Amino acid sequence: AWAQAIAAVPAATYTVAKLRWLAEFEPASAKRLAEVLLPHDWLVWQLLGHPKRRTTDRGDASGTGYWSPVTGRYREDLVKLALGHEVRLPDVLGPAEPAGETPEGLLISAGTGDNMAAALGLGAGPGDAVVSLGTTGTVFAVHDEPLVDESGAIASFADATGRHLPMVGTLNAAQVLRRTAALLGTDLEGLSELALQSTPGSYGLVMLPYLEGERIPHLPHAAGTLTGLRAESMEREHVARAAVEGMLCGIADALDVLRGRGVAVRRVFLVGAAGRLAAVQHIAPLVLGVPVVIPPPGDYAARGAARQAAWALAGSAEPPQWDLADAVTVEPGEDVVFGQAVRQQYASVREQVHPETRTY
Repeated sequence: AWAQAIAAVPAATYTVAKLRWLAEFEPASAKRLAEVLLPHDWLVWQLLGHPKRRTTDRGDASGTGYWSPVTGRYREDLVKLALGHEVRLPDVLGPAEPAGETPEGLLISAGTGDNMAAALGLGAGPGDAVVSLGTTGTVFAVHDEPLVDESGAIASFADATGRHLPMVGTLNAAQVLRRTAALLGTDLEGLSELALQSTPGSYGLVMLPYLEGERIPHLPHAAGTLTGLRAESMEREHVARAAVEGMLCGIADALDVLRGRGVAVRRVFLVGAAGRLAAVQHIAPLVLGVPVVIPPPGDYAARGAARQAAWALAGSAEPPQWDLADAVTVEPGEDVVFGQAVRQQYASVREQVHPETRTY
């Protein structure tokens, strides 16, 4: 029902869940609530000198749990169910629609969420996916239509251009590398150097990196495993590479969830601290099976906000074209067959250890 209503199954981070919490645990405060603004909505209102009209954008609105990217409208009935009464909600602006001008005459753009701004800052378009390797993994792609996924695996957000950002998340990404590095008595750079000394398939070692359970596939109570230990494979470099391959196979599983719903993934932008490791950059195109773009280090959400502001100022139909200088694209090349073998080895072990994923 949630997927049909808002194209996602809300987590605790959604505004509607916070409103419900307030109604249950601070009912007196909930009753006083007359209007709900997100942080950037409030900041825009402040910058504009407190106008009567309050605004938000479709990207952040799609993360509230009471605005549908499918219909482009609020579900005020869900707010009332969560909070117990109706409240005022901000107007939802179009992608290039300005929020207004400050008393000094400065134009203020609509603003948006962090992932939406990052996609805009990277210049991602249809056929592009963004993989962010933080402690957890975030995978989202630009798509022309909202997706309704009743399993809850995909949350379909609106982006900052008028399209959509279907998103999936993994619980285990950079932390897999950090924990393995600590186990091997080194740091992330040392782990990367070790991994590059091994070969595709890690000499038969397979790491299922479910250190905190996993979302994709849905294994909330699983633990990580290291399989294929033999005398010749028990070397530091093979364990290091198994960690990198295992983490990236988990990301590839997430990309397959999007592909399974008709989302084209022809190129991947790789961001996050772990994405700057040489071993990750070398192995990612093989495992993911598509060209991988490595942008230079930077705050791409801030870049996207600046690009949106330039768009609002120009008043054009499309956002201005900003080249991503110094980005490097790594092609899978002929070695992609090794990546396919790595994924087959990983899937075989995953299905043996977790038989419920055989149809995954």
